Amino acid sequence: MSKPTIVVCDHIHESGLEILKNTSDINYVYAADIDKTALLDVIKDATVAITRSSTDVDEKFLNAAVNLKAIIRAGVGYDNVDMDGCSSRGIIAMNVPTANTIAATELTMTHMLSCMRKIPYSHAQLKNDRIWKREDWYGQELYGKKLGVIGFGNIGHRVALRAKAFEMDVVTFDPYIPSTKATDLGIEYTTNFDDILACDIITIHTPKNQETLDMIGEKEIAKMKDGVILINCARGGLYNEDALYNNLKSGKIAMAGIDVFIKEPATDNKLLDLPNIIVTAHLGANTVESQYKIATQAANNAIESARGIGYPNALNLPIDETKIPSFVKPYLELTQKMAFTIAQMDKTDIKSIKVEAEGDISDYLDSLITFGAVGALTPAIGCEKINYVNASFVTKEKGIKLETIKKPNTSVYKNKVTIKITTSNGVNQISGTIFDEDNQRIIEINDYIVDVQPNGKMILFKNSDVPGVIGEVGKILGDNNINIADFRLGRNSKGALAVIIVDDNVDDEILDKLRNLDAANAVYFVQI
Repeated sequence: MSKPTIVVCDHIHESGLEILKNTSDINYVYAADIDKTALLDVIKDATVAITRSSTDVDEKFLNAAVNLKAIIRAGVGYDNVDMDGCSSRGIIAMNVPTANTIAATELTMTHMLSCMRKIPYSHAQLKNDRIWKREDWYGQELYGKKLGVIGFGNIGHRVALRAKAFEMDVVTFDPYIPSTKATDLGIEYTTNFDDILACDIITIHTPKNQETLDMIGEKEIAKMKDGVILINCARGGLYNEDALYNNLKSGKIAMAGIDVFIKEPATDNKLLDLPNIIVTAHLGANTVESQYKIATQAANNAIESARGIGYPNALNLPIDETKIPSFVKPYLELTQKMAFTIAQMDKTDIKSIKVEAEGDISDYLDSLITFGAVGALTPAIGCEKINYVNASFVTKEKGIKLETIKKPNTSVYKNKVTIKITTSNGVNQISGTIFDEDNQRIIEINDYIVDVQPNGKMILFKNSDVPGVIGEVGKILGDNNINIADFRLGRNSKGALAVIIVDDNVDDEILDKLRNLDAANAVYFVQI
């Protein structure tokens, strides 16, 4: 089987390129320095493409990319990606939504402080004009002001927490989160948008879609208090730019801090003519740390996609990810990885796939089963033939039964997902949960309690619980130059299950040596 090919179409941080260069089971092509016409010849061989804003993933691009299975937009926005075109061709489109979270959060606070104290203008007067006039620059304090946060996702909630540190009163509006996500942090939650419009300062942190385009226009601004301050470091067009201009000019809006515009580059935007606006050139992700994280996450996600292991942050799923809580996404990825693991343990024909869920995640079983089906079928039929768009059709065609069960939460975990896969050989099951916001963990394999991150190469060694087994396993691996990175052991009345994380691939000859140990009951090698 030929190696999958990952093509990098635009410039990304060197850290991401190094990951791709050092991954032996893919072909890596760097095409960021060629013109976009020549790129069309290169992209025909791509299994996965990594792009940024310089490459339009349009009909011409997609028609040329005849072997493309996935595309990674290395950043948050994906306005330059033809999502319908990708879906119709079965191409999974993904972005990297959290890598610039801290950078965008801190830029928002920078704009907020700059608007309150007019820092850029006072700086220019002193540095460029060499005028010392302190009396020109009486500002306002954040302390005691009321901040309205529209959108309480990765960035919005971090802005709210930092505003609380400035001893501001903070209220948020986000119909797609449970109110407790805000109130547990001491943030007021409202379902009445007018509560946001009544604030001293308003900042917006939503995706750009039909629901949020021109979300703040003349009608909304008319309800705001005189002298309001508006911040937008999210997407251009969330504030209607004509309404923003008119009300900045009239003084209804005292100041605005704007990082994003409808049309970019925005060098001729009329907002730049106003004296009460602070602007930056779409710098939300422009930190060294952010660019490093964007590049490394994009590279790792591209590798996962090329291998068919997972499609992190997929955008064109049969579910609308903008309308599900952010805590759900890691569970979707975890479910796919758990199913992928089971499918490597037992490679016979699958009869049924069952997903059980406990806690709030059980409200999203329809999505979980889709991801589980993709993970379960990828080893058998390949990632080129199974994806989130066609999973239900493929399973129906193969006569595989899909089942979901919502269970009462009886475990110690807030949320828990279990996937069970039945083949002609029997049933295997794996359970998992998420720690913190996105720390994936496998917590149970076939009734053995474990604690394993679902990443990398691992040997699953089921054995009788007798002395000397670990030493025998270690000797076989050592004799064959297989380095053990971690060793996790689960025990119950039936025996023991060792999950051995290794640095290298383990071939069948070595696995057979392990299987021939007297205590061995079952041995599997899986790669996630």
